[in-house]
Amino acid sequence: MNKTYIIGHTKPDTDSVVAAMALEYLFKHEPAFGYSKVEAVITDPLNPETTYLFEKFRVTAPQVITANDIGQQDQVVLVDHNEESQRLAGLANDQIVEIIDHHKAHLNLPQPIFMTFKVWGSSNTIIYYLMKQNGVKPDKTLASLMLAAILSDTVGYKSPITTDKDRKFGQALAELAGITDIDAFTLEIFKAKSNISSLTDEQVVRNDYKVFDFAKKVFIDQLETVEQAEILTQKKVALLKAMAKVKAEEKVDLLFVAITDILQVNTKLLILGDEEAQVAQKAFGGQVADNILDIGSKMSRKKEIAPAIEKALQ
Repeated sequence: MNKTYIIGHTKPDTDSVVAAMALEYLFKHEPAFGYSKVEAVITDPLNPETTYLFEKFRVTAPQVITANDIGQQDQVVLVDHNEESQRLAGLANDQIVEIIDHHKAHLNLPQPIFMTFKVWGSSNTIIYYLMKQNGVKPDKTLASLMLAAILSDTVGYKSPITTDKDRKFGQALAELAGITDIDAFTLEIFKAKSNISSLTDEQVVRNDYKVFDFAKKVFIDQLETVEQAEILTQKKVALLKAMAKVKAEEKVDLLFVAITDILQVNTKLLILGDEEAQVAQKAFGGQVADNILDIGSKMSRKKEIAPAIEKALQ
């Protein structure tokens, strides 16, 4: 029997991984979607935050696959992304049958497909909405992970991408999960997200990045942390060196690393070179000093950082 793979974006974050797992759970519990043999998979290993959560709740990570693992007759559901630059490398366009996402659509597929796009803060918010529509209730462990994913993507409901739906469904998931202190759980996630001690400098630059096809090809990594000052003082030189290496390897025109203090609600961009400095200053104002541009309270790559860079390049 042909399989249906559910796949999040490359270099998956918690929302991407858990959304694929939650969608697998939904498809298995509601046959009306028409997917009889489904499997949530990932394109790359888990990041430190997701690893912490999976260990905490004793969950096995989905299998890491390549395009070669997908048979010619298999089909694919994309979740938490749609742009080709963020998809599994080598994935055939005609195998994509559905997309569920909360990002801007950037598509050119050869056939009509099912699509669910919502302007909500997390893909897991959308999937819980679909669960409610179909009378499917996640188990306690999955509810815990879905709540964690919503809190992670909305930065504890502080990000401007946060909506009332995120808060409402987050509370419902907390009740299913038996989590009574959401603030404490959020801080626990923040600390796990901030732990980069096991990562090399290059892994930090690649920890949570997306490549955007604007007027130029732009690589934006975001590091959400409670130790912004320490990172910028102790690791800046090493990170700039790693950024130059990654820029060459990825063959991108511009590369930015956004270091976001999730407690102080502030982001500073690490600026690699003159071209990045010019674009960043045009996008956000201010002046780059010592390879750093303070862009203030902007925390959302999707809503505040990437769109401003895209506009500056037009």
